[in-house]
Amino acid sequence: MFTYLDNPAYETWLTFLLALWAILLVGGFVLGSNKDGRRMPAWTRLASSLTLVVAGFSWAFISREYGTQGYALFLTIGMTFGFLGDLLLAHVLVSGKAANMGGIVAFAVGHVFYITAIWRLGDQLGADTFALRFAALITWWLVAGLGWYFVVFRGSKATFLHWFVLPYALLLATTAGAAMGLALQVSAFWPLVIGAALFLASDTLIGGNWFNDLNFNLLHDVIWLTYGSGQMLIVYSVGVIIQHIL
Repeated sequence: MFTYLDNPAYETWLTFLLALWAILLVGGFVLGSNKDGRRMPAWTRLASSLTLVVAGFSWAFISREYGTQGYALFLTIGMTFGFLGDLLLAHVLVSGKAANMGGIVAFAVGHVFYITAIWRLGDQLGADTFALRFAALITWWLVAGLGWYFVVFRGSKATFLHWFVLPYALLLATTAGAAMGLALQVSAFWPLVIGAALFLASDTLIGGNWFNDLNFNLLHDVIWLTYGSGQMLIVYSVGVIIQHIL
């Protein structure tokens, strides 16, 4: 799968982590029992996220040999904050509303690192055409705004928190927009766009559940399947840039 890497041990290790992540995420869904509309146990969800943190640090280590360590390190820091957000939302570290708000903050910080990594990479690759970047950002800001309005806001009794999550949604959309601005110029990065879009979709569903009583059977599993897949595509996009420069 990662045959372009010079060291076969790297290929084996990254493939193992990818397989472990899939087993934990999908296996937790397939083999779990349906409790309160959720099949995935907490430990498989969190373990799958931790696996991506390990994968991120592995990519950062490997990237030293290819000149892509900066991109990989920023993504790894972002993923680490994502894992912190997962722990908070699972009420492992603290409980109550503080855990939920802390999770939002952790994810927001993580996306600042994602955006920085993608934007810097575009500059380094010469994929910095302003018109394409701006068009991509506007597109995803509109998508996020519409998603927020129809899923989170419309039909609810609007409070400060409803408005508070709008800039958060726009921040996540900025990651997708930055990725799309890059992919429009370097087509190999479309999986990164899909990853960022899945993350945005996942958090839009969370917002609808928290603030607008959105609920359906296995909602939380859908949230994790989209979120986990999105994070994987973001972390493993390091391989795309290595392939691109070889």
